[in-house]
Amino acid sequence: MRVLIAEDDAVSRRLVERALSKLGHDVIAAADGRLAWEAFRKEPFSLVVSDWMMPMLDGLELCRLVRAENRRKYTYIILLTVLGGKGSYLEGMRAGADDFLTKPLDAELLQSRLQVAQRVLKLQAEVSQLLELLPICSYCRRIRDEAGGWSPIEEYLAARTQTRFSHGICSDCYQKVVLPEIAGR
Repeated sequence: MRVLIAEDDAVSRRLVERALSKLGHDVIAAADGRLAWEAFRKEPFSLVVSDWMMPMLDGLELCRLVRAENRRKYTYIILLTVLGGKGSYLEGMRAGADDFLTKPLDAELLQSRLQVAQRVLKLQAEVSQLLELLPICSYCRRIRDEAGGWSPIEEYLAARTQTRFSHGICSDCYQKVVLPEIAGR
């Protein structure tokens, strides 16, 4: 999995980086939230592990920025924090975090949280793939819409995209349909 670390403390950053690398992940580490945000904007990451309290851009703001990107592929976010309590947990969740780990880092807990992240990301990818499928009638080629109705493909696509259609006749249909109709007159 491609992982981005945002951690301003060099020792903590190295510990997280080493633990993730040992588990076989491709890791990029940033020394603060602003550098992590720049890295995130340049390339996709499946997972962000971010310290909560950092200079330049803290972990909560990084969460908000990642969520505002609204990318097609979901990014799972784990916040590292020394903060505890219900209020901190709720604040982090509202900012867009998926999970929390307390400092100092426990490598076994990190590994178990990564397993959860991988399950969630796998399910999200499967759901995205299913949403990309268009239920189309094998006979009339109409598409079933969100309300359960059936629409001509042209109407369905025109209502959801900038697509415009022009009509023609393909060579197969010309041979199989048009020529016999012309000959029958």
